[in-house]
Amino acid sequence: MTQRIHRRDLLKSAAAVGTGLFLGGAPATAPAAANEKINLAFVGIGGRGRANLNSLHRVGENVVALCDVDDVRAGKAYQQHGKARKFKDFRRMFDAMEKQIDAVVVSTPDHTHFHPSMTALTMGKHLYCEKPMAHSIWEVRQMTELARRQKVATQLGVQRHTISNVHRVVELVKAGTIGTIKEVHSWIGGNRGMPKVPAQRPEVPAHLDWDLWQGPVASRPYHPTYCPYGWRFWWDYGTGETGNWGCHILDIPFWALDLDHPDHVSASGPPVHGLTTPRSMATHLRFPARGQRPEVLLHWYHAARGPEILRQHGLSPKGANTLFVGSDGMLLCGFGMRKLLPESRFADAKPVSKSIPDSPGFYREWTAAIRGGRPATCHFDYSGPLTETVLLGNVAYRAGGKGFAWDHRTLGVSGNSRAGELIKPTFRTGWQV
Repeated sequence: MTQRIHRRDLLKSAAAVGTGLFLGGAPATAPAAANEKINLAFVGIGGRGRANLNSLHRVGENVVALCDVDDVRAGKAYQQHGKARKFKDFRRMFDAMEKQIDAVVVSTPDHTHFHPSMTALTMGKHLYCEKPMAHSIWEVRQMTELARRQKVATQLGVQRHTISNVHRVVELVKAGTIGTIKEVHSWIGGNRGMPKVPAQRPEVPAHLDWDLWQGPVASRPYHPTYCPYGWRFWWDYGTGETGNWGCHILDIPFWALDLDHPDHVSASGPPVHGLTTPRSMATHLRFPARGQRPEVLLHWYHAARGPEILRQHGLSPKGANTLFVGSDGMLLCGFGMRKLLPESRFADAKPVSKSIPDSPGFYREWTAAIRGGRPATCHFDYSGPLTETVLLGNVAYRAGGKGFAWDHRTLGVSGNSRAGELIKPTFRTGWQV
């Protein structure tokens, strides 16, 4: 029988709770010495979780705790790290090992990022979280602000931030190679989304704690279309292809143009399905002028063939995911390619000097920050606004596409009541905070 954990247990693990948000009560864990290994706990060790576990193990840190709701998905990791303590419920893990844990890695489905992350931050633990940071904008904001108050080392799983070609793209933009940029188009191809709503109700596999897997969202019968991977395309659990790829791809214009928070959002796409994410969509975000940067229009598309602007200019989407439109030309780029356009104009252009240093490695950035070094490149004060922007696109689409004004300071929406309802989640009984 599934063990039910009540509200009082959640509050005990969280250490404190106030008016709708966790309050940082415990001091941040002291920086580890240069020659001292970091004691790591992992929540979610299948899929991305296993990749994060393997990478940090190779870096040489201590794996002291492993937590997963699926014994089969976690099986190989359990075998590999026989000395680590094993848990199904992250709350039991924190209660049992709070003093032994220095830092936590959260790699669960989107809808269960928030609770283990906030518990870790409340306890003053350093945190690595997979993208998107959380399932809702409100959750992202709570995590960002608590991490700042606790002064812990954070990193969001935007691993492509370390790719040298991305660095060169950012340098080209910042150097003004294509002039003043007021418009950017970014996209992910394919048409994944809108899975069929299951009619069958198969038995829950014995190796899976389905109740814990659902965590804070409304309970529904188990079906393999949700777990272990299909959750990504269901609004209750995932954030669609926008949440899946948005943090990776929009990281490029965010970094290159020093973006932070839009003040207006709109969207378009097929009719909204109440349960499943779309096969295509487009969102349009306006960033107000700031300092020397002019107003920027950022367009995001989930489109099988990329956006229409590519076809207008006879450009192929192959290998690309972003087009910067400048006053003196365009820059088409992806994680592994970049091209200045029109090519004839830039044939003799001098290379831009290299100003962004190579990363020591995405995970080493985080462990170095834990040891008192500089913040990792995707720390939450950078990646929080990035994630909020990504999720705003989903909000605009789910709210019918009608544009609305966005006040990032208050998380306030003007002109679209449905969008306002989607900013903050509703947690089921026993998971409220």
